Amino acid sequence: MPGSPHGQGAGMQVDIFTQVVVPVIGGLGIFMLGLEFMSNGIQSLAVNKMRALLARVAGTPAKGVLAGTFITGIIQSSTAMTVMVVGLVNAGVVGLRPAISVIMGANIGTTLGNGLIALPLGPLGLLLAGIFALVYIFAKSDRVKHIALACMGFALIFYGLNLMTGGLRPLRSMPEVMSVISSLRADTYLNLLYCVLIAAGVTAMIHSSSATIGIVMGLGAAGILDWKTAVAFSLGADLGTTVTSWLASLNLSKNAKRAAYAHISFNIIGVMITIPLFFLSMEVLTWAMQWFGGDPGKPVIVNGKETFPLVPVAVGLYSTFFNIFNTLLLFPFVGVFERVLMKVGASSLDDVEDYSQPRYLTPAAASDPASAVPAVQRETGRYLEAALKFLDTARGRDDAPDKVDEHHAAMDILNREIRAYTAGMFKADLPFARADLVASLIEEEDFTASLGETLHQIARRVERQPFGPVGRPLVETVLDQVEEAMGSIVPIDRATPPGAAAAALRIAALADLRAQALRLGADLPWVERGAVLALLGSAERAFFLIERIDAERRSVSRDVRAAVNAAAQTPREAGGLSPATVPAE
Repeated sequence: MPGSPHGQGAGMQVDIFTQVVVPVIGGLGIFMLGLEFMSNGIQSLAVNKMRALLARVAGTPAKGVLAGTFITGIIQSSTAMTVMVVGLVNAGVVGLRPAISVIMGANIGTTLGNGLIALPLGPLGLLLAGIFALVYIFAKSDRVKHIALACMGFALIFYGLNLMTGGLRPLRSMPEVMSVISSLRADTYLNLLYCVLIAAGVTAMIHSSSATIGIVMGLGAAGILDWKTAVAFSLGADLGTTVTSWLASLNLSKNAKRAAYAHISFNIIGVMITIPLFFLSMEVLTWAMQWFGGDPGKPVIVNGKETFPLVPVAVGLYSTFFNIFNTLLLFPFVGVFERVLMKVGASSLDDVEDYSQPRYLTPAAASDPASAVPAVQRETGRYLEAALKFLDTARGRDDAPDKVDEHHAAMDILNREIRAYTAGMFKADLPFARADLVASLIEEEDFTASLGETLHQIARRVERQPFGPVGRPLVETVLDQVEEAMGSIVPIDRATPPGAAAAALRIAALADLRAQALRLGADLPWVERGAVLALLGSAERAFFLIERIDAERRSVSRDVRAAVNAAAQTPREAGGLSPATVPAE
């Protein structure tokens, strides 16, 4: 370097850029890209199976913890796991209590990744990444590509961490940087809290506790942070990762929000309990580290430079210990968590029906046709009741669903549950009469789903087009006629509906409304006239579907025993579309 102070400063600037900025930013980017590749590769291979497994096995808190640990350990993303759980709660597939335990298990599962990151592969990561990149490029099978992508990401994690460590090491010789870093020492409870909050903030911004822990490991391995401070930062990373699940739940159901709140409160309580025990736990960790290589604060000379290779090991070990300890401590209180969270945000709106969750489709009823058929009928009736609420939305009533698209999404989930449940009633040895009844139920569900879509369309058209004093009465008349027609099939258990389901007379009335809309001329703006005519088309489809649903119900008796006797005498034609009527008993 030049001898002058100016030349030395200029030389130092070049050194900072080439030896610090480039490897640190490049290493961080490669590290996070590796996390993304590994997560995407594994999730492409297994996430659908994992979601199905979670929905199937997470029935009790104990199974929830095991499922959360196992699945998160495989897909290597507690964030993705928590978002998945929140989504399943929102769909009504997983209850709140099992969801809380799954999130506990997810916190343990993600520490497996932290332990893997601590492995001392170093520069070998680049070689392995190159090999798997070639496999990814030349592979023909999607499965091989996904595996290669996951392995390439795994290797890039180590290479990125190695780059960061090398780039951060020169900072130790810069007094200005070290004076700032030295203030971040977890040597008192106040400084410990400060470190935890900083790490939580960083994790909340980048939405990845693994990335934060990777940065901390790099700082610790380079000797920028002492090992106890690096461990304290990993504690904050566990706190900051809760923000993503909270963001994911913002537009979902109240129970989905409660699942996210469980994640947040679980980690906050764990950190609050662990902070007073931090310095005692450091003594325990120092003792435990003798089984993992020795004192993490002891430097190792590599190529003439000091490095601290055991700091990442200590951070990974502590992170695992923290989450296991936290789960063991709070697991007995899963029921308390649920009771408290059920009161969070409780209001009169809680009385509103949650149509995303089936009420009658229990596994016990599925094995007995005499119970399963009424269960399907009642659930179909709930779907139709939900569809009626679209008319409330179109009228602007106070008790209508706040968001029509969310209500539609909940109904779609319910419809898929009804169809899957009914299809599951088919058995290999099912008699023709019962198979005929199940087929009729499925056909009715198809028409019912189409009717729900039509009423949703009506609500959206009325919502999107403001109507003036001339057009509004026409709209109200259409809504009145559709609601009256719905009375012939809802409620589903009514013995004598107040009106017939036949569509002909109602369609004739629509023709009168159409003529009226056309005769209004300039009094009815053309935009409103077009919306009214489109609304009449939707109403006509609704009338046809209502008539078809009623005919389908009459074609085969919904009484299991009556259906068996009737079908033995007069079997329906192939396809199940014959209108042969069997009197309901």
